[in-house]
Amino acid sequence: MAARLVKQCTYLLREATRVSPAMAPVSRLRLARTAHKTLTFSAISHSSHSPGSLTELVEKDQVFTPYPERQEIDRLIEKATSPQELLELVGGDQSLHHNHAALILIRLSHLLSEKPEDKALLIQDICFQQLLHLVSSQIGTVWHGTLVKLLRSLYILALPGTSKELQSVEQEVRWRLRRLKYKHLVFLAESCAASMQEQHSKELLAELLVHLERRWTEIEDGRTVVAIMMKAGHLSESLMNRLEDKCLELVEQFGPDELRKVLVTLAAQSRRSVPLLRAISYHLVQKPLPLTKGMLLDLAYAYGKLSFHQTQVSQRLAADLLSLMPNLTSGEVARCAKSFAFLKWLNLPLFEAFAQHILDRAQNVTLPHLCSMLLAFARLNFHPEKEDQFFNLVHERLESALASLEPTLQVDLVWALCVLQQVREVELQAVLHPGFHTRFLEGKCLKDQSTLQKLLHINATALLEHPDYKGPLLPASALASKPSAPDKKMTPLQKELQETLKVLLGSSERGCLEVATRYGWVLDAEVLLDADGQFLPLRDFVAPHLAQPVGSQPLPQGAKRVAFLRWEFPNFNSRSKDLLGRFVLARRHMLAAGFLLVDVPYYEWVELKSEWQKGAYLKDKMRKAVAEELAK
Repeated sequence: MAARLVKQCTYLLREATRVSPAMAPVSRLRLARTAHKTLTFSAISHSSHSPGSLTELVEKDQVFTPYPERQEIDRLIEKATSPQELLELVGGDQSLHHNHAALILIRLSHLLSEKPEDKALLIQDICFQQLLHLVSSQIGTVWHGTLVKLLRSLYILALPGTSKELQSVEQEVRWRLRRLKYKHLVFLAESCAASMQEQHSKELLAELLVHLERRWTEIEDGRTVVAIMMKAGHLSESLMNRLEDKCLELVEQFGPDELRKVLVTLAAQSRRSVPLLRAISYHLVQKPLPLTKGMLLDLAYAYGKLSFHQTQVSQRLAADLLSLMPNLTSGEVARCAKSFAFLKWLNLPLFEAFAQHILDRAQNVTLPHLCSMLLAFARLNFHPEKEDQFFNLVHERLESALASLEPTLQVDLVWALCVLQQVREVELQAVLHPGFHTRFLEGKCLKDQSTLQKLLHINATALLEHPDYKGPLLPASALASKPSAPDKKMTPLQKELQETLKVLLGSSERGCLEVATRYGWVLDAEVLLDADGQFLPLRDFVAPHLAQPVGSQPLPQGAKRVAFLRWEFPNFNSRSKDLLGRFVLARRHMLAAGFLLVDVPYYEWVELKSEWQKGAYLKDKMRKAVAEELAK
């Protein structure tokens, strides 16, 4: 069989060289298109051995129909300005080629893309129904490029999913997927993927994604990979993995807009692809790419959403945005501040410019934008130079509008003011009132639990930092410590610190680990020292910081409570030893509650290698805390 096949191929090649050079280009194209069929024919019939037999076969069996020359009707379709002009061509004197009916539908969708009311009327039109029927009857002869545009047009015209004509086109596309060029597959993904989901064309969409993934090596340019990533990447995990690999391969060819689109797409899908993010960051830093205002805002958003810290990129974004401050709107400033807050990057000149921008446009700044700024400042514990002016503006705007905001946002804003030490009594009362906070006490969802945690911090602020506050406060039942999640994984620092403390204390009576307080904070450890610095049995003495006191004896004269607080890498501003606002608030509350603090930051602990060093470090920290207290 193999020998026969080789013999027939040799014969065909020899015959092809004998075809007249004057043979039309179209005939040569037909020859290429009929190669497979001719092989089969030759294997069956051995009678065609004359020199001109191959040429006769090609002329006789026209299996490929070339696109006809441009006709008058093509011009009429392109120049049509109303649906009626196009529909008149269907029943007119013009001779319609098999592509013309499809082209008319494509032009119709273009004219009616922004007119949904006209689409409904068009679908009921008899001429339109005839046009659909004509297309459906000729669908097998429609060219590939026209076919994919036709499917998009039918989706734009909002044909119902039960339409036989639409189903016919979809089925034809499914049959041809393997033969379509990759650019056609990209076109379908870019323009039809969303419609396929809405039209419940799940089978067609699934097959399209499979073909896009299998043929991903055919991608040759950055625009293609970015387009697929944006439109179809979220529909298939395996396809997105392939696209990320292709991005790494082509990233050197990307312009600034393509880099922006890739980053925004990754952010929208919460895909923290570290190798790709590093590659993009390298090119943003190394290449003098011109970045517009919109690009800078999108890049800041993407890096913040993905929590990807790259110092040089952050510095460039901050510097470029600072130079554009006069051209930014209040909404863009608020969006930018929020992005940098998520990124945990506090650039003092930039944030001072943010605050000044708000003050300069105080009358035009909307409340949502002002709220975003306040929350960003609180996250980074940023206090502007013109602090009094800024917070007077905040209080003035919140005075009349706080109660009208969504309850969770009200809590967030008051909590932010607590962090920045700017909260007022009336704002505390607004969220600590029983009629307000009751909805969160019984909430089971994570959002309600997070809001309740902030309410505990607000309640602690009222108790510890506002001695003149008269109430109301949270009920005692709300202050009871909530059990931690059983599957919560301990960090390496947390585990090592607990092991070292157990050795240092020697007995569980000398101290407690993981102490949940009534203030909403959890201490890593708590010990009680007498006047001579010796450990006292912790459980024998009153503990007002606990929701449910366990001891009854008053503290001895000169006794001191010591709280151990560990600070992990995520607790700090990026590339800084300054704590985020949340953890600054925790330190303030514990100090106001009468504790001596032993801070255990990650950057000091990581330098300790042996168990002896770790124990000596904690002892030294305790001695320093006691000495500082005595020095006061």
